[in-house]
Amino acid sequence: MRKKVIFASALAFALALTGCSSSSKDSAAGTDKLITITLWHNLGDTQNATATKALTDAYTVLHPNVTFNLVSQPADNYFALLQAAAVSKSGPDLALMWTGLFALKYKSYLTNLKGLVSDAALAREGSLEWTADNFDAASGPYVMPLDRQFYIGFYNKDAFAKAGVTAVPSNWDELYAACGKLKTAGYTPIVYGNGGQSLGALYYPWYDASYIAIGQSSVSGLRDLYSGKNQWNSAINIASYTKYAALKSKGCTNSDVLTKTNNVEDFLDGKAAMIIDGTWDTKKFTDQFGDKVAAFVPPFSDNPIKGVVEFAGQGFGLTNYSKNSAAAAAFLEYMTTDAAAMVVDAAGLIPNVNGSTTSNAVNQQMLDFAATGGFARYPMLDNVLQGDVVDAGNKILPSILGGKTSVSGGLNQMAQVWKSVPAENRTESYK
Repeated sequence: MRKKVIFASALAFALALTGCSSSSKDSAAGTDKLITITLWHNLGDTQNATATKALTDAYTVLHPNVTFNLVSQPADNYFALLQAAAVSKSGPDLALMWTGLFALKYKSYLTNLKGLVSDAALAREGSLEWTADNFDAASGPYVMPLDRQFYIGFYNKDAFAKAGVTAVPSNWDELYAACGKLKTAGYTPIVYGNGGQSLGALYYPWYDASYIAIGQSSVSGLRDLYSGKNQWNSAINIASYTKYAALKSKGCTNSDVLTKTNNVEDFLDGKAAMIIDGTWDTKKFTDQFGDKVAAFVPPFSDNPIKGVVEFAGQGFGLTNYSKNSAAAAAFLEYMTTDAAAMVVDAAGLIPNVNGSTTSNAVNQQMLDFAATGGFARYPMLDNVLQGDVVDAGNKILPSILGGKTSVSGGLNQMAQVWKSVPAENRTESYK
């Protein structure tokens, strides 16, 4: 009950704040005409779905003539449904989209938001470059991010203390050593699985691959995999993924990394000491462990990684066939306000409004990584790779960790997939 009261209070305060600072674009929706904005998503019952409902509810209080029809679509064929709807022009006004190259893949039925959302509002948002042509924010975004996401490690402080792990591991060797102590103490050192998500892979491998690439050569490690300057089967990748595959052989992971579906639950139950996850689960962890859980940078390198994967992972795009484009754009502008940031924070997510803080201590720890800790910020690797390469990696990279595919065999497959990508999508510029 207390959590509901806190959330309601935050929402009420946010509404009051918005009422005092509503933008001219926002007020354009405040006519007497009744408007229904249809919004499609595939968020299920996640925190992101909670935040979406809270944002739309807050907006309708300010604009009683506007209602939202929130349609939860199945995850497995969500984008096929969107494409079919675009052909018939019978789909939503707003559609949940991932950012990065994934969003640009579907931009043919989205509207560039430059000019529809004010420049001042766009300037308040972070990571808009990852939803713009060639990742150039000046060209205008196609997606308004819902939140700021970090892809990061979480660890149980009590488990570390009981196992005698006195410092968070910062490289491969320290990680292997910590794993040995944790396993002896009865913990699964790092738990892998799917967590019940429908992702086309048995765990999400791009968390790990992102930090491996950053650990090799900073930001160039990401772009070089796109352009082919660093081939997937290069010597440096073979060396890195050999150390990665050793996580299982050295007992750092659960034995069933390819079949487990309750990895998040194992961490919440205290059976696992570490998990590689995203900030959509932070609230679950802090609700369970309080200040006994913290974030750390996955140490998938021979040297400490001074970077963190931070991205606006999901947001809403305006379809180019929407009959309510002005009203929908006004809602997207509202998402850039401080009041909207408060609603997102109350839902347990990190606001994407520049300069925002968050009430969750672990989420704030990640913001501090990025802002004051000397950590550079990098995009999620699967958001800056060709779609065919990502689809292949969803299957091949887990298989390497699970011991079903050899390092060299798996990386040779990845290299062949990259070579099959059209030449115009293997340049120094993202397309």
